[in-house]
Amino acid sequence: MSENVKVANPLGTESIKVLANRFAIPSIIAMLVGSLYNVVDQFFIGQSIGELGNAATNIVYPTVPACVAIALLFGIGGASSFNLAMGMGKTEDAKYYIGSAATLMFVLGVFVAAVCEIFCDPLLSFFGCPENVFPYAAVYMRICALGFPFQIFSAGASHLVRADGSPTYSMKMNLTGAIVNIFLDALFIFVFGWGMAGAAAATVTGQVIASLMGAVYFRRYKTVELDLKAFVPSRNHALRAMGLGTSNCINQMAMMALAIVLNKSLSYYGAQSVYGDSVPLAVSGIALKCMQIMMAVIIGFSQGLQPIASFNYGARNYDRVKEAVWLTLKRAAAASIIGWAVFELFPLQILELFGSGSDTYFKFGVMYIRVYYIFMLTYFGQPIISNFFSAIGKPKLGIFLSLTRQVIFLLPLLLVLPLFMGLNGVIIATPITDMIAFILCFTLLFRELKRPEYQGE
Repeated sequence: MSENVKVANPLGTESIKVLANRFAIPSIIAMLVGSLYNVVDQFFIGQSIGELGNAATNIVYPTVPACVAIALLFGIGGASSFNLAMGMGKTEDAKYYIGSAATLMFVLGVFVAAVCEIFCDPLLSFFGCPENVFPYAAVYMRICALGFPFQIFSAGASHLVRADGSPTYSMKMNLTGAIVNIFLDALFIFVFGWGMAGAAAATVTGQVIASLMGAVYFRRYKTVELDLKAFVPSRNHALRAMGLGTSNCINQMAMMALAIVLNKSLSYYGAQSVYGDSVPLAVSGIALKCMQIMMAVIIGFSQGLQPIASFNYGARNYDRVKEAVWLTLKRAAAASIIGWAVFELFPLQILELFGSGSDTYFKFGVMYIRVYYIFMLTYFGQPIISNFFSAIGKPKLGIFLSLTRQVIFLLPLLLVLPLFMGLNGVIIATPITDMIAFILCFTLLFRELKRPEYQGE
């Protein structure tokens, strides 16, 4: 039976380029659409409220990677575990990875929402919210929190759907939610005049609809039958999924910690500069949202690689694993170079998309964006290589590489450099980190691919 599964599954037989296109393109579109949730909010808020509204969305931003962390912990972890089990021919066991992951994502989403509602004001203070931004941030966060269970479930379910060989449906989930969000943003903000509350309500509505689409898909899962028993969380299956999803989860948790430290640093050192505390926060928020667009493309490539690498590694098709990872890295490198050129050449035009501001705001913004993105052309390495190690069942390496950029390198630089350079130290910490993480990730990848199994020995 095991051999029949391996032969029948296209992940083990079809051309790597065909598979990469089939899984990566819908994943990229889905991730780009998903990134629109925050970017569109930033656009409409910037156009209607301006600088303080942009600063408010940046203050609330740490809740986004917190939710995505849970979604990836069980989404990518469950998908990787499922594909590895299927590659080994363990069909009956595989379904429990999907069911356990789906249930735990929603339950943990409810918990996160409750924490944010109960401790909203203390959390905003901890995030570094200036007094003049606080009213906008509080309204936005309290409404967005209501959608956290749906945000986590829909983001994670898209990976579980993709693992079933349905990347197009996964894309449709994200696309539908984003279109609803965009339409309602315009309606609630410009027609109804609801401001920050309207932007948050539009986001939550889109997330609910995407979640419902995911729940409907689970009733007709293709490769295995998901009965009710499969959705009762299993300790062993949950822990296995968490092990393979931890690197991606930690990456997002590190992003949350990074966002908090960055906001605090920008506010503190910005107040000591000619720019003040709100201008650096507003500009940083725009830069982060724009980076999400680039990240969406890179992570989309990475997600397209995951089922191919997991299945073929489980089936011991090491040549196909190696071919898939190199193809993915080449394509992601090309995308990174294009993104780098856009942000370096047109920083002012990008800022103007997100509303008006003072001359000081635009002067700081152009400088910040150019420095922030200066090594963006190297960014593709860390997300893809760390996820690759998790996909082939080596989560310790994946976790380590996920920690390198945000925790091991960037956080210390953010704490140390400003002591000597003030606000400029905060700004240059990111590009320095990007280059160091790039070198380390490729060093470990080369070491992995020199192992005997990849050489046909």
